[in-house]
Amino acid sequence: MSIINIIVPELPESINSATIIIWHKNIGEYVSYNDVLVEVETDKVILEIPAKTNGILVNIKSKVGSIVVSKQVIGTINSSINNNNNNKILISDKFFNKINVHNLIINKLSNNLSPSVRRLINKYNININNIINKNKITSKKTINLLHKRTIKHIPISNLRKKIANKLMKAKNNTAMVTTFNEINMKPLINIKKKYGKDFQSTYGIKLGFMSFYLKAVVEALKLVPEINAFTSNNNISYYNYFDINIAISTKSGLITPVIKDVDKLSIYKIEKIIKQLSFKSKINKLTSKDLINGNFTITNGGIFGSLISTPIINVPQVGILGLHAIKDRTVVLDKKIIILPMMYVALSYDHKIIDGKEAIKFLLKIKDIIENPIKLLFNY
Repeated sequence: MSIINIIVPELPESINSATIIIWHKNIGEYVSYNDVLVEVETDKVILEIPAKTNGILVNIKSKVGSIVVSKQVIGTINSSINNNNNNKILISDKFFNKINVHNLIINKLSNNLSPSVRRLINKYNININNIINKNKITSKKTINLLHKRTIKHIPISNLRKKIANKLMKAKNNTAMVTTFNEINMKPLINIKKKYGKDFQSTYGIKLGFMSFYLKAVVEALKLVPEINAFTSNNNISYYNYFDINIAISTKSGLITPVIKDVDKLSIYKIEKIIKQLSFKSKINKLTSKDLINGNFTITNGGIFGSLISTPIINVPQVGILGLHAIKDRTVVLDKKIIILPMMYVALSYDHKIIDGKEAIKFLLKIKDIIENPIKLLFNY
């Protein structure tokens, strides 16, 4: 017998523990080398733990919800048991007791259901474990289950707890104020329409608005350096570089990966990095290095349809820019009423550190750059 331990990997620096959030394999199930066995969540990232060998998962020591630490053994694989040519698992009697017999029975029942029952189960994602008297599952039993009033309890994840704690810290420790403005998005829309296809054919990536927002933020931070800062104890510390966080929504919650040295990056480089970060967030491959630090944060609720909001500061930063949905609105331009694609923008800032005058100047600079993007070429 060759037993291989499933071990929690070395956790990122400053992270002491993680939580088991899902096992992708059941006891008794055959696993192949590099199959994802389990996912663990820290307060920053989700880590996947793959199989280091082929074999049978014979033991799960840490169930879903368990708190684990670096190098902890959370399960075992018997690597001496392999699949045969028919992909059937060869299991000796001594290992049979480790198989989840209940799941095998349920799978057998699932294969013998009538077409109407299977349609109902698939349509409403019904767990047949909840159906009483599984020996004869009928459409009536399945429909009755749909009318059953239930409450589903899900433990709050470490990541969401971390987000909540950070938001409460911001609310309790900053004199947060939000100022608003609106931006005519027609110049950027025209650039995208005129050069979007050429940009994509040249670089193999779509031209978006976020790269222009990031460049505008850099110019605004240069104009108002008080916002390019963070607080610690009784000190205010000012950056001489421009690392900007962008908020990305994931299944686990909102995360804010950082794009470093934005002032030194081209539009293409920024778009490429945004695409890489978005892809990594979808497949849970963001590392702690992608998420730590950052001088200032941009959050874009507009992609979900938000018209206006008051974003909460990403402490210890002292400001955050909120972007919103682009909507056609009637506005007055050169004493004429016309329809333009407009976007509300919001700057939340710590009034203990930043005066209203500086905050308004910052937001007006953002507005000026976005409405006159040619100015990015001249840095004024």
